[in-house]
Amino acid sequence: MNDLDALAKLAQALSPWRAHLVFIGGWAHRIHRFSPRANRLEYQPIFTRDTDLAFANRAPIEGDIKGALIEHGFKEQLAGEHKPPVAHYTLGDENGGFYAEFLTPLIGSGIKRGGEPDATMTMAGISAQKIRHLDILLVDPWLITLDPQSGIPLPSSMDVQVANPLCFIVQKFLIQKDRPAAKKAQDVLYIYDTIELFGALLEEFHETWKRTISPALGKKLSNDVLTLSRTTFSNINDVIRDAARIPQDRKLTPEQIQQTSQLAFELILNE
Repeated sequence: MNDLDALAKLAQALSPWRAHLVFIGGWAHRIHRFSPRANRLEYQPIFTRDTDLAFANRAPIEGDIKGALIEHGFKEQLAGEHKPPVAHYTLGDENGGFYAEFLTPLIGSGIKRGGEPDATMTMAGISAQKIRHLDILLVDPWLITLDPQSGIPLPSSMDVQVANPLCFIVQKFLIQKDRPAAKKAQDVLYIYDTIELFGALLEEFHETWKRTISPALGKKLSNDVLTLSRTTFSNINDVIRDAARIPQDRKLTPEQIQQTSQLAFELILNE
């Protein structure tokens, strides 16, 4: 199945809950390309099968999201020993097709009173995973229009919420220490590609950092982001070298990634 066909089916299924759900992860990065403020890039975005959608868990979401997904051809796949189990909502071949999963911020220790992991929850019929540092992806989301003119086979244009590109980058720094080497390299490439995509907005990102994102993080996490942005791109390292090897449709050097990213964060995150 064409992945834009799958995105259209997902967007239609979730249309009643658009005000509650935010596209994050790799598909947020792809949807960023549909923003009229994005640069037009010649190369393809990083491919990903999974679509991550986040929601705040402070207030209940009404309705039956699971039922709507099933009506649009998705199947629920449950795994793991958590209660409720971890769920993927798949479309097409479950081993190679498109799937969606739902995430919500993990607040607190991550352990329930009875000693069990506080890893999942149920909301509006779906099972969602609780993830630390996810809350920053819900701050100041962008509204981006999906429409047939962009190659997405929808009956009419539809606005969806997508993680703010700067929040998308910031969260990559916050989760860095928990990521395996291959994912760290992919995250560095996501950061670099996002800078290329919105290079004309770096001064605006600086204001967004000062006025919105840094206050939402608090002083400690803001300082962590500053430190990690500097150490990640202070020199060429194995992670940056691995990131440069990922794209198959363009020639990208470690020097490009390191120098472009270092300069961008000097502007975005400066005092």
